[in-house]
Amino acid sequence: MDRATFACSTAFFRDSGTSPQGSLALPGGHVDFIEKVDSFTYSDFFRDYLIPNHPCIFSAKFTEDWGSRRNWVTWDGKPNFEHLLQKFGEAVVPVANCDVKEYNSNPKEQLPFKEYVKYWQEYIQNGYHSSRGCLYLKDWHLSRAFPEQDVYTTPVFFSSDWLNEYWDAVAVDDYRFVYMGPKGSWTPFHADVFRSYSWSANICGRKRWLLYPAGQEEFLKDLHGNLPFDVTAPSLQDRRLYPRYSQSQPPLEIVQEAGEIVFIPSGWHHQVYNLEDTISINHNWVNGCNVAVMWCFLQDELAAVQREIKQWKDPMDDWHLQCQLIMKSCTGIDYKEFYNFLKVIAENRISVLEKGLDDEASARNTPKAAISTLGMLHAVFDLKRTVKVLTSLSANEDFRKLDLTSLSPPPEALLHHLKAAIDTALL
Repeated sequence: MDRATFACSTAFFRDSGTSPQGSLALPGGHVDFIEKVDSFTYSDFFRDYLIPNHPCIFSAKFTEDWGSRRNWVTWDGKPNFEHLLQKFGEAVVPVANCDVKEYNSNPKEQLPFKEYVKYWQEYIQNGYHSSRGCLYLKDWHLSRAFPEQDVYTTPVFFSSDWLNEYWDAVAVDDYRFVYMGPKGSWTPFHADVFRSYSWSANICGRKRWLLYPAGQEEFLKDLHGNLPFDVTAPSLQDRRLYPRYSQSQPPLEIVQEAGEIVFIPSGWHHQVYNLEDTISINHNWVNGCNVAVMWCFLQDELAAVQREIKQWKDPMDDWHLQCQLIMKSCTGIDYKEFYNFLKVIAENRISVLEKGLDDEASARNTPKAAISTLGMLHAVFDLKRTVKVLTSLSANEDFRKLDLTSLSPPPEALLHHLKAAIDTALL
């Protein structure tokens, strides 16, 4: 991060008070296409897309050196099933049925990868029809299962990735996924986990995206406040069911070609179709620009849980703890883990600012090496954003009602260390 971008970001978040949700419309409904690798910098992306929370598309030139682009695709742009079976045939993968709706999502099953590929090949041979329905391999943690494989390198633009930095540190989960599906497979209307950013790279095939800027989803809710499963369904035209639909703007529509990367802003709802047999790589990620959006989302999720079980508040001694447990089961995180998330992010940056990295550490593919690569000012920006959210968390009434004695260091001590590190770095 250069000084001009640091100054711009500091001023923006000081004046806005929170993270951006994105404008309700882009000029002419236009989504920028980033063509050239050598003339587009991290600071360009940070200033023009992360801060204003706007989508963009990166050309196939940004992925042309990936192993998956070379090895997973045949000469005519189709999935290389032979190679994929050789590398991953015995893996067990999550597969969704796009033709079935259960609880506003597609039901999933676990299948051997070789069985899924056999199904896919037969599906193609039968004119994209099967008695089993349209099956879509989704949310496969391939990088975690096969770390030795030469699949891809995360572009520098997406390298400030707090979600995967934290979950790698605790060795529990990650938010790096591979999707593989036939023509006609699709993902219903949704926003990404924790209202995170996402990036999605097509290894082969084409996708059609329908994007709604953050806030537009409010006009798409039905009488009961529920979002639609399929935003193209004719039922949305019925004002008795969807009384505010006429106030919504048409979605931004993107057709993503093979090799291209789509950046989806924080909190933007979207629906996605595979126009051809398609393989994609996807990350969900959070950083200093949208961590406050994540915190707002968690507060909304807890409030929803509290409303659902409010009748048990008086007779249940540990009602606040039960609300946290339910929230974690639904979203994957509770307030105390969110504190630990902020702590890991903060301590990694403090370490780089105070100690730096030796040559050996800089050469390794580690979070601290990535922090060092992005520069001292980026680490300071991250710490300033962490202070903002941690201050809000520490003052939160529901957080303060929890047993915080297990948190080390205590929130007040961590805040003091953060502020001291920022002051020292800016001397």
